[in-house]
Amino acid sequence: MKRDKQVKRKIAFPMIAHYNDAVRYFIERGLGQTYIMQPAMTRRTMALGEKLSPDMVCTPFKTILGSMIEALEAGAEVLIMTMGYCRLGYYGELAESILREQGYDFDYVNFAEYTTGHPKDYLKAVKAICPHVRPAKAMKALREALDMVKMIDDIECQYYMNCGFETEPGSFKAALTRFYRDMRTAKTRKDIEAGYENCRQAFEKLPIAKDQNALKVGLIGEYFTVMDAFSNLDLEQALADMGVEVHRWMNVSHRNLDYPGEKNLHVRIKAYCRYEMGPTSTANIWKAKKYAEDGFDGIIHVKSAGCTPEIEIMPVIRNISEDYKIPVLFLTYDTQTATAGLMTRLEAFYDMIAMRKKVIQ
Repeated sequence: MKRDKQVKRKIAFPMIAHYNDAVRYFIERGLGQTYIMQPAMTRRTMALGEKLSPDMVCTPFKTILGSMIEALEAGAEVLIMTMGYCRLGYYGELAESILREQGYDFDYVNFAEYTTGHPKDYLKAVKAICPHVRPAKAMKALREALDMVKMIDDIECQYYMNCGFETEPGSFKAALTRFYRDMRTAKTRKDIEAGYENCRQAFEKLPIAKDQNALKVGLIGEYFTVMDAFSNLDLEQALADMGVEVHRWMNVSHRNLDYPGEKNLHVRIKAYCRYEMGPTSTANIWKAKKYAEDGFDGIIHVKSAGCTPEIEIMPVIRNISEDYKIPVLFLTYDTQTATAGLMTRLEAFYDMIAMRKKVIQ
């Protein structure tokens, strides 16, 4: 069905972590369009995507496809698909084909088609979403949305490092929930900054009972699954609930906005890897080595089933584990992974690193 592109369009982006609040801000404040915020992902989301996906495709594709279907059910007229550094870069075309075969009617903007890096091409992508865009207004909103992304990442880092040691149960979660609500309703830069400062100050005021011997675990792994709490079955919260200080470097701020570059990181890991092995491989090897050098008690490597780049770096991570005598737990997620199985492995890993720390001390 041909749509009038001069009227407000209902636009959606696949759910990933809490970054959709920043996408919403850009679409509404920068482009003047309506953003469709689909419901939080559930097992239904996964089932919808799994039903229509090829069996051997990676789990994030199934999650993204299910999220797109729920967006269309919620009234979306335009779907946006991100670019990708691995097979994800090819999945946009596949997802569109599957959805059209199912009879869905929508406009589609696949950012993988605009990956030359030239600003004019990004402007073309934005104009595909909103043909009458005002570039200055859009750029202003984009900068503010990217600042929101950085604030989300910073708050989440603070949260998972400290929430496991709260003395008032639920206090950190309450502050985090208020922060997410503030980001979802923000209409100006002042709203974004106020929400961030309120949460940061709330965290600082909350009492915690954390001593210098607290267990520290670093998370590395595949870009989508390690960042998205639904996809990894709330791994970080589960570790925090055990009384672990959780660190995760992989997020949009570190990997995309402030990334030091492959060449800079290769210098630091040349003893383990001379060549680029995948979209996040260099960063994960570097961070595993850094966690080991900084005296962390354990490392958890997270990936989806069938993620070839992350499968390839597993031997390298094992070498780091042997050289630095640091335990590593490898977790693989697919549509059948259940919380019970995950918790069994996490509890065993926790017991092992806790006993090991006592022996070393």
